[in-house]
Amino acid sequence: MVPRRRATAALAALSAAACCYVTAEILPVGLLTVMAADLHRSHAQVGLLVTGYAVVVVIASFPLVRVTQRVPRRHLLAAALAVLAVATAATALAPSYPVLFAARLATALSQALFWAIAAPAVLGLFPPEVRGRMMARLSVGASLAPVLGVPTGTWLGQQLGWRAAFAALAAVCLVICAAVTALVPTVAPADGGAARGTAPDRRRYGILILLTALGVTGALTAYTYVTPFLLEVSGFAAAALGPLLLVAGLAGLGGPLLVGRVLDRYPAVGLLVPMGLLTAALLALFAVGGFPVAAIAMLALTSLAYGALPPAIAHRAFLVAPGSTDMASAGVSAAFNVGIASGSLLGAALIGWTGVRSVALAGALLTATALAVALTDIRLRPLASAAGDTPMIKASLKSS
Repeated sequence: MVPRRRATAALAALSAAACCYVTAEILPVGLLTVMAADLHRSHAQVGLLVTGYAVVVVIASFPLVRVTQRVPRRHLLAAALAVLAVATAATALAPSYPVLFAARLATALSQALFWAIAAPAVLGLFPPEVRGRMMARLSVGASLAPVLGVPTGTWLGQQLGWRAAFAALAAVCLVICAAVTALVPTVAPADGGAARGTAPDRRRYGILILLTALGVTGALTAYTYVTPFLLEVSGFAAAALGPLLLVAGLAGLGGPLLVGRVLDRYPAVGLLVPMGLLTAALLALFAVGGFPVAAIAMLALTSLAYGALPPAIAHRAFLVAPGSTDMASAGVSAAFNVGIASGSLLGAALIGWTGVRSVALAGALLTATALAVALTDIRLRPLASAAGDTPMIKASLKSS
């Protein structure tokens, strides 16, 4: 049994690694104009650095987990973070756009592996009755990226050039790689305490993948284009965008902190409530987004609800995984990235066709569909051995 102090330290190191990965993924968005000018490329071509990244994660998640399923997770996590550090350094030093694109794809490959194995590796160090709380703490790192990682990298890139931002990120990744190598114990995948779902159910897992893809597509349909929405619909000045996005980021950080309090006792509620709040917030943003104060409130609520979804979905996957939790996590990661890519593409099409306000309504319709799919899960037979599905909550959900 791993001492609780070491398990907590390993969790903190992997949460910091998650922050690095999300920062690496979306930093080109913050530095888009700077990178485009320096590389003599269009904004769309620099945007492909993010879109291509998501596509690689979708394609590579399952194959990478399958071919590495016998390798101890400590070694794999260290290797993934080493690739992240090297590829990020290569991004900073890239002499041309094709080399930069190749470095980004290498980073995406390491992320595909990281997201699939990080949670099973660390949650197996904790007893089942607290894994929801630990999953939320792991997700805090990802929520910190838009608040801390990307703004810091964007500021550094604006002051010293975009290459300096990626070089600094590579150095941080190297430090975190060393921490993970030192703190995560060497355990064979099959021997991990979270190697298998506690209540395996193939049908429920399929429902979870579907609602994840739908919900994330809906959220990203609106959130990808929140900047033009705030400018054109809400009427904010461009100078207000930075503080507004900071408000959204801070609200998103609160999502995993709040949902972590209920996941272990009421995992189904921890999934349904954020999806319901997200739907309501997007509908309200469409209806009253023209009023600045209301727009700020709904933007914060949208971020809060969306921030709660990743730990809630990941925890549900650990309950119903029909096979190994590594493969289940790979499926969830792929579904998230399908949603990210689909949402950005759908939002772009809607803006050109019906205007920017429509992205909030389209997003709400998709998340409402995801909520309906989640309710079909609840109406199935009760989970046989999920520690958190108490008789009281099962009865209350069955009657809803």
